[in-house]
Amino acid sequence: MFLFCSQLLLAQSPATATNEEAATQQVQETLSQEELDKRAKIQELKLQINEIRLKLEDNILLKRYSNYIAYRQISDELFRLEEAYKQYETKKGEKYKELEYQTSNKIRIKKNELELIAEYKDSPIGNLINPPEIQKSEPVTNPFGIINAYSDIKKLENNKVRFKKLYEDIEELTELLEKKIFLNLELYEIEPTEALQLRINFLMQQKKDFNMVLEIVSTTNNVYSRKIEQVILEIQSQISNQVEKSVKIFMTVFVLLIASFLIKLTLKRYFFQNENYYMVNKIINFVIVFLVIMVVLFSYIDNVSYLVTILGFASAGIAIALKDWFMSIFGWMVIVTSGSIHVGDRIKVQRDGIQAVGDVLDISLFKITIREDITLTSYTTNRRTGRIFFIPNNYIFSELIANYTHADLRTVWDGIDITITFDSNYKKAQHIAKEILKQYSKGYTDITRKQLSKMRSKYSLRATGVEPRVYTFVEPYGIVISSWYLTNSYAALALRSTMSPEILEAFMKEDDIHIAYPTQSINLQSTPREMPKDLQQESHYGKA
Repeated sequence: MFLFCSQLLLAQSPATATNEEAATQQVQETLSQEELDKRAKIQELKLQINEIRLKLEDNILLKRYSNYIAYRQISDELFRLEEAYKQYETKKGEKYKELEYQTSNKIRIKKNELELIAEYKDSPIGNLINPPEIQKSEPVTNPFGIINAYSDIKKLENNKVRFKKLYEDIEELTELLEKKIFLNLELYEIEPTEALQLRINFLMQQKKDFNMVLEIVSTTNNVYSRKIEQVILEIQSQISNQVEKSVKIFMTVFVLLIASFLIKLTLKRYFFQNENYYMVNKIINFVIVFLVIMVVLFSYIDNVSYLVTILGFASAGIAIALKDWFMSIFGWMVIVTSGSIHVGDRIKVQRDGIQAVGDVLDISLFKITIREDITLTSYTTNRRTGRIFFIPNNYIFSELIANYTHADLRTVWDGIDITITFDSNYKKAQHIAKEILKQYSKGYTDITRKQLSKMRSKYSLRATGVEPRVYTFVEPYGIVISSWYLTNSYAALALRSTMSPEILEAFMKEDDIHIAYPTQSINLQSTPREMPKDLQQESHYGKA
């Protein structure tokens, strides 16, 4: 029996060994596949972790967080150094003095380092956790302030968007950190290491800190957004009020301009002379400008008493500094209200020996503009003409201004002087001159008579003779026939040039009238042997 069993076992042993080998090979193959899967999983997790790391590599929030970690580490080092410094202070010896000195230097260095990153003392992202300050915008008190108001609104909206973007960046960062922690935890389950454990702990602390920051920023963002919206609504309300106010002012100014236009159109029908209408037009323009300035001032000055006070204090200095300007303005008022000078009048101005005769082109608030014409003054004094003169209005108070055409009296007296000899018939000469004067100045005489009659209602006129006048004067070298006549103030030189040769020609036709003129006689007395001893010169009027 024993032998049979032994043979049976011997017969079965080769088959059993073969099965065991197969099972072992199968187990090995299974273990090898699991190892491969494990390695592949590890590789996949590391790739995903590396992708997240690359995304976070240049993240400004993480860079700021590193400063936050550095601040905490430096604070811990400073605490330990201060504790060591206290211990060294209580001990004696050169060794401890040296250690105390070195520790003191280290403490000072650490404090300087903490000052450089002081903003990270309580915040992982530094000052970014605080939203931009909402500065108080200037109230919109005039149309120009609307531009600044829109600029303030744009700035507030940009701050709102910027802070909201910070919240979104922190939210995205926390999601990436959470995903990175999850991948590291999977990796730790497959391949647990101490380094991986430390990394997971750091990531979890980092996530915790940023979750705290996210919660603070989220709350702050809601409050900050509502505050900005409130400020924007207030600014927009001020803009609306200012636009409405500007429209009202514009309408008021527009109505004033329309009214001035209608007034000018109406008055133009009643003024037949352009000069008078021109002056009225100037006055209306001045009044309209003054009213517009008053409307604008009273619309944009909150307290008019402030303006009055300021002007009261400044009036003395302004009056001294701008004396000539103010005097010119007052002079303009006198000219306009008195009517002493109008546009188109011919005037003569004298100052410091300079004389100018011309026609008034314009009377502005500060000056009178005249264009010089060819006149007797140009012929005898200036020897040039055609210039434009600008005469300050204040000259009316201090200088002589003669008006040749005041009150529609457009004629002036002009005179022609001709000298005849003593033996001439001066009575005939007077008669001849007077007849010629009557012939050429008759029209101007009649015009002047009518104009003087009109002026009696305004002025007290006594000597109103308008007929030509001839005067006779005895001078050292002859008899002067002085002929005076009325002529157009704008053409006095032309008529003088016409009448002078007529009178001269009429005198020369008469045998008993001789024109006197300066002559000189030189007598030379000398002998053949001597040079002339004296030179005698005699001046007298001779006969023509």
